Amino acid sequence: MSSNTTATGSDDIWDSSPYHYVPTEYVAIIFIVLFGITTASWFVTALWYRLWFLLPTAFLAGAGEVLGWAGRLWSNRNINNQNAFMTQITCTIIAPTPFLAAIFILFAALSTRLGPSYGRLTPVWYSRIFLTCDIIALAIQGTGGGIASSAADDDSKTQNLGSHVMLAGIIFQLIALGIFMLLAAEYFWRFLKDRPYRSTPNNNSVATLYLRRHWTMRLKLFSAATAFSTLTLFIRAIYRVIELAGGWNGRIIGTQVYFNVLDGAMVVLAMYSLTFFNPAWFLYSQRPVGEDDEADKEADMSPNLTR
Repeated sequence: MSSNTTATGSDDIWDSSPYHYVPTEYVAIIFIVLFGITTASWFVTALWYRLWFLLPTAFLAGAGEVLGWAGRLWSNRNINNQNAFMTQITCTIIAPTPFLAAIFILFAALSTRLGPSYGRLTPVWYSRIFLTCDIIALAIQGTGGGIASSAADDDSKTQNLGSHVMLAGIIFQLIALGIFMLLAAEYFWRFLKDRPYRSTPNNNSVATLYLRRHWTMRLKLFSAATAFSTLTLFIRAIYRVIELAGGWNGRIIGTQVYFNVLDGAMVVLAMYSLTFFNPAWFLYSQRPVGEDDEADKEADMSPNLTR
């Protein structure tokens, strides 16, 4: 293990390290392994089940996290390497954004499955609106990361500009995610209370009974996993806003345990919750796993969305 593995609060490290500590080696390795496993699983899921949207979303997010934590491991070996620092901060800020896109797509598919009439928006508009917001947030964060990474080591003005642009992207993402969570919560409340938001041809007793038969244990577990994943990413976004708002020399950004728990661990929980309760098995699969899933035999399992 490198002699630089232990974070320290000494004045020398605070002044000389861009982190204000030395990233712990074994922590970086653990996260690289964890993200590597889930990234590989998303790649296999996308190819095996032909869920191609998972490649530019969940798989890309995992790959970005691996690269970001590899940058932290690199920093452990060479704490003054500015490229390593900018690699980790840019990748760990941007990487969860594609995973949010996967959540938006999956929720739209889930609302199609359970009944579009319970949503304030139709499934296709959930995807269109929030995927657009996600792309905008990604573009802003990427621009900020590019500005910061292109700055010279002693060019604090340009580095701060990049940080502020990334902060704007995360704030925008946080607001969009908060609105999405409110709309999703309203959808499930209306579904559970059987109070459709609007009338559709399916709002009759027979059609409603048919749709509600699809509220199987698999879909309950998948819905809970999706909600948990979204919540952890929301917590992580709040942390990153507070962190970047404090500037490069703030107490939050200079405390390693905050980053490990409120960023790394939150993203791990988000990705693994949907790795275990995989949409290929719990949402799109046509094979019933028990009596409660008998209605799945008749369900349309394609990822296409109902307008």
